[in-house]
Amino acid sequence: MFLETLLATLLSAQAVPQSSAPAPAATVAQGAPAGAGKPRVTPSEAAKTPAPSGVNPAAPAQAPGKPAAPAAETKPAAKPATPMTPEVKTLVDRMQAFYEKTGDFRASFKQDYKYKTFRRTQSSEGVVTYKKPGLMRWEYQTPSARTFVLAGNKVYAYDPAAQSLTVASVDTSQLSASVTFLFGQGRLADEFAITKGACKDCKGTLLVLNPLKDEPRFKQVRLEVDPASAQVLKSTVVDPDGSENTISFVNLKTNVGLSADSFKLDVPDDTRVDDFTKQKKQ
Repeated sequence: MFLETLLATLLSAQAVPQSSAPAPAATVAQGAPAGAGKPRVTPSEAAKTPAPSGVNPAAPAQAPGKPAAPAAETKPAAKPATPMTPEVKTLVDRMQAFYEKTGDFRASFKQDYKYKTFRRTQSSEGVVTYKKPGLMRWEYQTPSARTFVLAGNKVYAYDPAAQSLTVASVDTSQLSASVTFLFGQGRLADEFAITKGACKDCKGTLLVLNPLKDEPRFKQVRLEVDPASAQVLKSTVVDPDGSENTISFVNLKTNVGLSADSFKLDVPDDTRVDDFTKQKKQ
């Protein structure tokens, strides 16, 4: 279902450790808690130090004796949106309405992550569950057991083989509409130019979503939608480097009455916990 696919997928939004000093940020990758973008959640490299505020390294040196002009903030300009065709608009509206009415769901998934650089594909399978507001659990079964849980503004990644649990923060206010609409918020048409794509092997209608603004987390999203139910059968997120994270959903069951307790993680007492959400002592 799109809910799972995109939430994990677009959860490529960075999970930033809350500490006073720079620390490795845990990120959720799309197909694999995508993170919500790679097939697993791992501490990422520390972010590069940005240039000092107000300094443009490409700007010419200020002439002596003249006051420096205030640096103008440059924001990425939105690309002109191409109006959706009536067919596409109807399907998008139905899809959005479907997820607005979905209080919870459970589905099996198959994830294929195609690494463009290494020219190989990593496949995984498991079960995903979701409950409003903001609870999601990805239970990976193959090729190895792993569990990812999104609960509010926190992400938990449990690796039983490594006996480790990683906890990181996610700024849900920075998530794209491609994720928030799953929670009954945000509208896809506000952030994406949506067109119908050609697909010989698709079981449903292929929708191609191109972001209207420059998006550092992904380049494109493709959704295969069942025209009868308006459910997302398959979601593909294209990374900036051209790698593709595809998640297919089967046996989707909605509004089954999932308990919030089913999203709690119970781990053995000897599990190593790396909690990036706690403030480090000075």
